[in-house]
Amino acid sequence: MLVTTIGFSKKSLRTFASTLQHHKVGRVIDTRLQNTSQLAGFAKKDDLEYVLELLNIEYIHDLSLAPTEPLLKAIKQKELSWGEFERTFTDLLQERKIETRMDELLGDRVPCFLCSEEKPHHCHRKLVVEYLREFDKRIEIVHL
Repeated sequence: MLVTTIGFSKKSLRTFASTLQHHKVGRVIDTRLQNTSQLAGFAKKDDLEYVLELLNIEYIHDLSLAPTEPLLKAIKQKELSWGEFERTFTDLLQERKIETRMDELLGDRVPCFLCSEEKPHHCHRKLVVEYLREFDKRIEIVHL
């Protein structure tokens, strides 16, 4: 079962859209806590939702997959190491029991978990999909 992730930073809209199409993504799950900032460019919620609609890709914004405001602030201000963030965020996913919603999240079309980070290495979207894979080993993760 293919599960993808993508960050929109440092991508043009053309690159972003063609990458989703190339990988046959059918659903984008927005994992950002804040998705209406002018800094988001084409990935601002309403604009992104419209673009995805044109591409026949479903859009979902799910705050249960986002870090809390204090956690996000702490990692951005380097008050937490990546390891501490990873442990705290994984505990948060466990508390929220997101695994009980796997069928709803993954659906029957290739899902793509979205956030702003260009690369997945230090990004919560990677932690979300790795957490879900613990509950279904068939999940193959591809970071776009």
